Amino acid sequence: MSKKSALITGITGQDGAYLAKFLIEKGYEAFGLYRRTSSPNVWRLLSLEIMDKIHLIPGDMTDMASISNATIQSESDEIYNLAVC
Repeated sequence: MSKKSALITGITGQDGAYLAKFLIEKGYEAFGLYRRTSSPNVWRLLSLEIMDKIHLIPGDMTDMASISNATIQSESDEIYNLAVC
């Protein structure tokens, strides 16, 4: 049986980072859609020591192609929307 996977939008925020940590501890493969910027704000993921366990996908919640790409790329069983637009 393969691992369950989850896509978390807003993964770099407080709630998204802690949800990712929780799911990873439960055996999930975690994917995170984060806002495209020149310098991603990943300090929470680093401080929780999960940065190397997450697959980050750059995107924009106002762009349907970004959302579609993240969904296809992650092949997720579950999607958690914690993004702020």
